[in-house]
Amino acid sequence: MEYISGVKQKETVSVQDILTKDLIGTEVKANGAIHNLRDMGEVSFLVLRQGDGVIQCVFEEGTNLTLKDLREGMAIEVRGIVAKEDRAPNGFEIRLKAIKILSAPTDAQLPIAINKWKLNTSLETILNNRPVTLRNLRERAKFKIQEGVVRGFRDFLHAEKFVEIRTPKIGARGAEGGANIFKLEYFGKHAVLAQSPQFYKQTMVGVYDRVFEVAPVFRAEKHNTSRHLNEYTSMDFEMGFIDGFEDIMAMETGALQYIVELLKKDYAKEIATLKVELPKVDKIPQVRFDEAKRLVSEKYKREIKNPYDLEPEEEVLIGKYFKEEYNSDFVFVTHYPTKKRPFYAMEDPTDRTFTLSFDLLFRGIEITTGGQRIHDYGELLKKIEDRGMTTEGMEHYMMIFKYGMPPHGGLGIGLERLTMKLIGEDNVRETTLFPRDLNRLEP
Repeated sequence: MEYISGVKQKETVSVQDILTKDLIGTEVKANGAIHNLRDMGEVSFLVLRQGDGVIQCVFEEGTNLTLKDLREGMAIEVRGIVAKEDRAPNGFEIRLKAIKILSAPTDAQLPIAINKWKLNTSLETILNNRPVTLRNLRERAKFKIQEGVVRGFRDFLHAEKFVEIRTPKIGARGAEGGANIFKLEYFGKHAVLAQSPQFYKQTMVGVYDRVFEVAPVFRAEKHNTSRHLNEYTSMDFEMGFIDGFEDIMAMETGALQYIVELLKKDYAKEIATLKVELPKVDKIPQVRFDEAKRLVSEKYKREIKNPYDLEPEEEVLIGKYFKEEYNSDFVFVTHYPTKKRPFYAMEDPTDRTFTLSFDLLFRGIEITTGGQRIHDYGELLKKIEDRGMTTEGMEHYMMIFKYGMPPHGGLGIGLERLTMKLIGEDNVRETTLFPRDLNRLEP
């Protein structure tokens, strides 16, 4: 009888193995894909691409294969001696003794030269060839940083005693209402794709007090802008027994502080690759919605056109104002008008035309929406009636309030937007592995 007893230890080494273990002068095996081949006349180089970086390999006399036997994209295994070389990536190289071809591409030439430092082509071309262009080192660095953002969010909330949940993405109705809902047939019934996990998050506060989720959400908005997607990743949390919506902003500030420190520590290579300037998050200013509109209107001589919401240009100017005046890349804009917030948003008891809610702007774009929710059953019922809505289809949601809920609130962070502004890109598709927008369903 044969048994599987755990992870099989590989004979091959990675970039990190060589950097963290004393392997200089030893013979090693390494596998990966051929990222680049260079004939420098007297010497030839093979750059091996692995998941955690690249290894420069040098052809030595006696190597069983030559440059002519190889081409970019081949999966290979190499054997050779590790040597210190300050000019090589990561400060070392492998002096080759043998190369074994594991597989070869069927096409002789890649559709785009991914071994260039930057893909000098249009975003559409990059996205059309996404399975290949993601192998470019700069493209890979973007999504490693994005991994760090999610990892930091999870780690921080676990430490703060949040429970990670999984909520359905097919439902009977949308949590936000409105027309931006993807409808589908579900075994003869009408169903929709989830606009947010809002109802389920609130339900689970009654179970665990503090919950979070990182998952896709869907918005059927006919936008074709640099900031909108029809499917994006939302980093949500909801917490009970709060003293006020300020507790939510404080928790997000703590999460961002943790994320930035994690990126500095564990993603320094990717940060350096993309020349990312990480933001300061020791403290984040907050300003009321109406005050923010007044400040930028006066300073930048811009007429207030919409008193109930922020226009994209206003978000940019608010970000500019708080960078110039307070040297802050972030600003919480609080007390959004009741008219523009969902029915479950708690109104400000001192002025019910405003809500105890907020957006977080980062370098001129909204990345977070959150706030305190109504937790009293009678108050929620009245708000629904005042809006001319019905509780039909929301019986399970209303049940949680009928049987008691603590004061609570939460938020949702757009992962792709946060990553976009963090690394200095101008289009949210740049920081989405496989974007889904008004015109794109593939790849």
